[in-house]
Amino acid sequence: MSLTRELVRIIRTKPVSEQDLRWSAYFVLDTLSCALGALKTEPARMLKAVAPPETGDTARRAFYLGGIAHILEMDDLHRNSVTHPGCVVIPAAWAVAEERGMGGHAFLKAVLAGYEACCRVGNAVGKAHYRVWHNTSTCGPFGSAMAVAELIGLSDDQAVWALGNAGTQSSGLWEFLAAGAMSKHLHTARGAESGVLAAFLAKEGFTGADRILEGEKGFFAGLCPDPVPEAVTAHPDGPWELTRTSIKPWPCCRHAQPTIDAAIGLHAELGGATPARITVGTYQAALDVCDRPTPEDPYSAKFSLQHCVAIALMDGRVVQSSFDKEARARVAELRGKATVGKSPTIDAAYPDAWGSEVSVETTDGRKFNAVRRACKGDPENPVTDAELAVKARLHLTAGGMSGEEADRFIAAVNSLVEDRPVAELGLFRRGGEPPVARRRLA
Repeated sequence: MSLTRELVRIIRTKPVSEQDLRWSAYFVLDTLSCALGALKTEPARMLKAVAPPETGDTARRAFYLGGIAHILEMDDLHRNSVTHPGCVVIPAAWAVAEERGMGGHAFLKAVLAGYEACCRVGNAVGKAHYRVWHNTSTCGPFGSAMAVAELIGLSDDQAVWALGNAGTQSSGLWEFLAAGAMSKHLHTARGAESGVLAAFLAKEGFTGADRILEGEKGFFAGLCPDPVPEAVTAHPDGPWELTRTSIKPWPCCRHAQPTIDAAIGLHAELGGATPARITVGTYQAALDVCDRPTPEDPYSAKFSLQHCVAIALMDGRVVQSSFDKEARARVAELRGKATVGKSPTIDAAYPDAWGSEVSVETTDGRKFNAVRRACKGDPENPVTDAELAVKARLHLTAGGMSGEEADRFIAAVNSLVEDRPVAELGLFRRGGEPPVARRRLA
């Protein structure tokens, strides 16, 4: 039996509890609020100009929502697979469920299935894959295809075809970071769209490779120098991978967040003392992506360990404005005191744990240290329902909703566990603006 066929079997025989549905709604709220919070950004304008959701087909709406969901860098993260599954899986599932008038239960189950496919494939790509390839973009189409397969009732054979054609569309290179380009939003947009297309084609009988993962000229052979194929089907009776996913508290690369967590803790301890030297010890993947001593734009700053540790130490918090021109100038001197390197202990624990060690020596000779093995927002240290609601409300109001509208939207998303029709939230009814159905969201 091929890996994709076994993956379909594992997903379709996995029980879904009421708590699993609640977890699914939790991540739907996080993803949708991140997407709607980005509506006023310039990348969102560009995506809408090319793929207007009010006039496009289902795949194009998934493209648009997938693109805007990743703009703020606040969407979720699955550590073992190093993927952001929500911004690919949920847009695809939402576009299909809304278009077809489906209820919340079917939608939330499809989201669970999509996360499972994306994360299990991501668990198997090996560490070297991430040095060149953006895992969310390469593994995401498997997740979006599986979610849509559940919603449109594909047979097992058709689901395998969908995954085969999702895999052959895998792409997404890290080169965009060197120029501070916007391609990362395209990665998630295409990841969502590709899965929709793959599933719809399979429904028509369009076949895909059964051995797309392990075949001689398949995904692992082409994209993965050190794959771990057995990880695709490991621990079939374990919890849903969605429940092992982290929520981001801060608007930047997830690799920088353990460092931020540690630095915010040190901010209070410093009591205003001036750092003379800052040392960050992390894992190699974080250095590969986030060793940027002199970021020259907001996006580069979000991928700079040096900037993130400096702004967190100085301000004791990190928000969207922490990466703008004024903030970068304000911490330039402090940022220059930061040295980043690999910690053998932290690196050995990756990717099961994404940690950081931060040390600060002050000008008066005192030394302060903080270690984070699990970051705020990880399953071991989760954000609470109230904290997620605060995060969602901030995003939704930034995107154009009033506070009252945001609260109603949050309640409506949570009510999907009661099988509320997805279309009642009206996400695409005015080209991606805040839902016009909000009067019905009481």
